Order: sequence, then structure tokens, then C-alpha cells
Amino acid sequence: MSIYNKLDLTGWKPRQLTSEEVRYATWIAFFAWVFAVYDFILFGTLLPEIGRHFQWGEAEQAEIATWAAVGTAVIALAIGPLVDRLGRRMGIIFTVTGSAICSALTALGGSWGKSPLILIRSLSGLGYAEETVNATYLSEIYAASEDPRLAKRRGFIYSLVQGGWPVGALIAAGLTAVLLPVIGWQGCFVFAAIPALVIAFMARKLKESPQFQIHQRITQLRKAGDAEQAKQVAMTYGVDYEEHRTAGIGAAFRGTSRRATLVIGAAILLNWAAIQVFSVLGTSVIVSVHHISFENSLIILVLSNLVGYCGYLSHGWMGDKIGRRNVIGLGWMLGGLSFTGMLFGPSNMPTVVGLYSLGLFFLIGPYSAALFFISESFPTSIRATGGAIIHAMGPIGAVVAGFGATSVLSAGGDWQTSALYFGAVPCFLSGVLMFAARHVRPETVQ
Repeated sequence: MSIYNKLDLTGWKPRQLTSEEVRYATWIAFFAWVFAVYDFILFGTLLPEIGRHFQWGEAEQAEIATWAAVGTAVIALAIGPLVDRLGRRMGIIFTVTGSAICSALTALGGSWGKSPLILIRSLSGLGYAEETVNATYLSEIYAASEDPRLAKRRGFIYSLVQGGWPVGALIAAGLTAVLLPVIGWQGCFVFAAIPALVIAFMARKLKESPQFQIHQRITQLRKAGDAEQAKQVAMTYGVDYEEHRTAGIGAAFRGTSRRATLVIGAAILLNWAAIQVFSVLGTSVIVSVHHISFENSLIILVLSNLVGYCGYLSHGWMGDKIGRRNVIGLGWMLGGLSFTGMLFGPSNMPTVVGLYSLGLFFLIGPYSAALFFISESFPTSIRATGGAIIHAMGPIGAVVAGFGATSVLSAGGDWQTSALYFGAVPCFLSGVLMFAARHVRPETVQ
């Protein structure tokens, strides 16, 4: 009998999700991430057009993206403790709704000035944090499932969900190419808000994970003063009561969680420097380094993100076979080498498309394993909090890359130099650092 089918001393047990509810949750998580990414990538994709509209130079555009990343990090960090308090279901609804609001307001923000636009884009931290909520929620409901097929392939199935990143980026690039001449960049952001609101509405039918139900039960008993009963519930379901009692941000820096927080957090920080340079600001890099038109750069983004989606599936599948940590580390190292080749290779379309696509394959593909690996590295009581701390390192890495790129450009340097030192090199080093993380056997996760 599954641990989640046991009764506590009062006859209570968490409600298990049916196979149909798990499938529904998987689809909702996928589309929630697609449209959260759509907004997130849309800003970077359209930044050259926004800058042209308001007559902002390259250095000013990089500065706006950098300060927006600061706000994104703050918002993303705050979401973790909130999700550990309110639940995974509410976390998905809240973050996707926030992404929709951010999209709609961005259409107006530029006309109010750079500072209001930066504040509005900080709200994209809600959409960015949706990734952590997805990983937390799905890792729990997959671990609780009694379906043996799901148990063996949970990493690959999650890669389908995490593949929402290149799908969202693909939609952002594709629809921008189609809609930009018709409704302008402001209309593109208004359009982006609509599907996100629809998914937020549909997410109300999601069921909470059994693990979080147990977490809530223990918390409620403790607050009611029934510590002994709370301990019995923890014992019944294999929860470390003391760890649960002291849960919070500080717990992510104690015991076995400390290593995961520090090592994976540092790797994500370095890797997101590459994300900022090659994914969020990919159009700027391609246009400036290889003197390709903005329209052709959108075509390159579409093609490369199709390859990137294959990267998600490949790394998710390989993670189930040889370990998620190993797949992540190797992938990011190869990504750094691919982007270096793209930056210094010839400026013809086949070479740029090929090397840029290969770079995205190894840069974003490992995230199908990384987000699941992060969730598996923490106990339920701080799973969202630990994930949020690590996840917040991403925007900080983007800030570092943004400030670095801005300083190089302001000093008269070019995007080729900026992208090498603040994109390709950190990508390679992030892969090396991942091998210092603790290997986690998926079957031990609760």
C-alpha cells in the first residue's frame, strides 16, 4: 500500500489524485508555463523595437533589461515561501494571473517612461516563478502516483511540460513576426495576456498534492496546540517532524539542503547569465554580431527553439537513464562551447542557425532535468522555498550579465565580446559546477 493511502490515528488521510487528475494537472502546468514564457521572452524579443520606438540606444535597452531582472529576482524569491504556505494549486493560479497582468501593462509602460516600464517588467517574476511552482507540484504528484509507468518515466514526462519554454519562445517569435506589422509591439503584449488569463481560470480545477495536504495537516495540528498528534501524522507519512517545525528560508541553508542551495544556486546564477544573453537578448546578439536583419533574427529564433524543444525531451529522457545531475552538467558545458563557435564563426545563415540552435539545445534543454532535480533535492516542507531561492539566482545571474554587457557596450565594446564573457563562458562553468551537487535517486523522493 502506498504511504499516501495510510490513515492517521484520527482516520484522516490525504486525498490521492486520480490518473485523470494527474493528466489534467500536467496539461495545465504545460500551458501555464508556455504562456508565462511567452510574456517573459516577448519582452526580450521586442526590446529592439521598443527601443527604436522610444529612441533608446543599445546601452539603455541593456540597462532596462538588467534592472527588470533585479525586480524579477525579488518577486520570484518571494513566491517560494508563499507557495509553501498557501499551496501548489494557488501558486499556479497566482503566478499565471500575474504574468497576464504584466503583459497587459507592458503595452502602456514604455509611454510612462523607463522606470515605470522596469517596475512593470518586474512583475514578470511571477511568470518566471511559475516554473518553480510547476516543478514543485508535478514532482510531488508524480512521486505520489501509484502508476508504475509514471514512476519510471517521470523525468521524461516532466520534460514535456518544461518544454513549454521553447514552445513559449517559439510562439513569441512566430506571432511577433505575424502580428507586429499589423498591431504593433503594444498590441503583441495585449494579445499575450488573453491565453494566460484563460489558463489561470482553468487552473481552479486543479487538486492539491498529497504531500502538501500532509504538510497542511501537520501545520494545522501544531497551530491548534496538538503537537503529539502532529508528530504522529509526521511519523505515519515519513515526514521529519523537527525539519517540518523549523521550516522556512533558514532551513534551506541547514543540513543536507545547504549543499543543494549553494551549489545548484551558484550554477543557476552562472547559467542564467547565458540565458539572458542568448535567449532573452538573442535577437540583439544575432543582429549586432552577424549583422542579420531583425526579421531574419526572428526566423532564427523560431528554428532554434524548435531544436531547443527537442533538447528538453532528450535531456529529460537521459536524466531518467544516467542521472539528472550528470545530464545537466554535460549539457551546459556543451552549450558554452556551441555558443562560442556561433559568436566567432562565419556570418552566413546556415552556420548561425546551426550553432545557435545547438547552443539552445544544450542551454535550455537541461532545464527539463534541472527543475525536477531541484525539487527532488529538498523535503516537502521547504520544497517550494528551496526551489525559489535557487530559482531567484537566475535573475541575479541575468543582472550580472546585464551590467557586464552594459558596461562593455558603454565603453565602446561590442556584443561579440559581451556575449563571450557574460554568456558562453558562464554557461560552460555552470555545467562544471553542477558536478559538485549531490546525486539524488528519484525513487527516494517523497
